[in-house]
Amino acid sequence: MSLQGAPAAVETRTSRPFLRWTLIALAIVALAVLIWIRWVYGQIEWYASRDMAVPSDAIAVFGAAEYDGRPSPVFRARLDHAESLYNRGIAPLIVTLGGDGGDHFSEGRVGEEYLVGAGVPDSDIIAETESTSTDESVRRLEVIARTNDLQRIVVVSDATHLFRIHQICAAHGLNVLTSPRPRVPIEGPSGERERIQHEILSYTLWRLHLD
Repeated sequence: MSLQGAPAAVETRTSRPFLRWTLIALAIVALAVLIWIRWVYGQIEWYASRDMAVPSDAIAVFGAAEYDGRPSPVFRARLDHAESLYNRGIAPLIVTLGGDGGDHFSEGRVGEEYLVGAGVPDSDIIAETESTSTDESVRRLEVIARTNDLQRIVVVSDATHLFRIHQICAAHGLNVLTSPRPRVPIEGPSGERERIQHEILSYTLWRLHLD
């Protein structure tokens, strides 16, 4: 009797369980990833749909693009919203956040100058001009809050940005409430999807300490 085909048959039988368990493990990982994405998406939408602004110690405006010393439409919408909250008496102080955008103008300083031009007294504004990311802005805001005894802060940014801001602030011991700026005409459905995808990825990387 010939046994030449036996080793191949044994190898095939041995590899089948390994392949099956590999596929099961991959399916579990894929399901976990989908559940995580769905949860983060739900949190982003929850924060995006709620304005939590109540009387607080300060309003913090997270920076956005500026062009040669002028705020972009998105940044201007954030600043206008902060000014509106200030005029409603939500807080007596506005903190503008953001460093050099590469053209020798910092977002924090541009925000300060814009608000002063809109009628907010310079004495009621603190400009932070060094941070280059959301996490750095929160770290700078933590120092400002500690130095000025700010117990509660209303943070202003894009609606889809607020969940990540809130979580990072909480990790740094800051008590913040979120307030989304109004939409601007240049925004469309595709831009909204891209912003949500960006926030899901950025939040995930932050939680994994990979950002």
